[in-house]
Amino acid sequence: MTGIPADVLEREADLVGAIDRLVAQHGARRSSLLPILEALREQRRQISDVAMQVVADRLGLPPVEVQGVVTFYHFLGTEPTGRHVVHLCRTISCAMAGMGAIAERLENELGIRFGETTDDGLVTLAWANCIGMCDRPPAILLDRQAIGRVTPDDACELVARLRAASSDDTVGGTPVGNWSGDRGPDPRDDDSR
Repeated sequence: MTGIPADVLEREADLVGAIDRLVAQHGARRSSLLPILEALREQRRQISDVAMQVVADRLGLPPVEVQGVVTFYHFLGTEPTGRHVVHLCRTISCAMAGMGAIAERLENELGIRFGETTDDGLVTLAWANCIGMCDRPPAILLDRQAIGRVTPDDACELVARLRAASSDDTVGGTPVGNWSGDRGPDPRDDDSR
């Protein structure tokens, strides 16, 4: 059934059970790979080598194919993350619109650098090469919520909201509600000047 040693399967029984439930939910076919990996990442906050092997086994795929998908998409990955991941876009449009000040403010507020996770496991800071909001820079992707025209003060408010909601049991859910940080049309686009 699997090339994973029995003692590893026994030690990782909880993980194997979680994967089996996801396969039952999404189906044991190649097209289910991404939804299964996304859900597994949301539940576990990382996708381990054992997890990739079990998913490959359950879907009848070569392990290297699963690993290729996990390492290709930035929202998957093998490294553990915090409960919430804040991706700051670092495209040229975001850089020109003040991304550096936001990055500095986030690092200072959280006491970590990009690529790190807070000691309490609440937040991971990460760079994104593009989140598709070049028309509203600078932009942040908080878990799955894109937020445009972010200011350094917005970044502080975002951190405060994450901390305030940290007692919420929702993993991967964004506790900021309807974020009003995206302020609509950019006044710099006003042609009446």
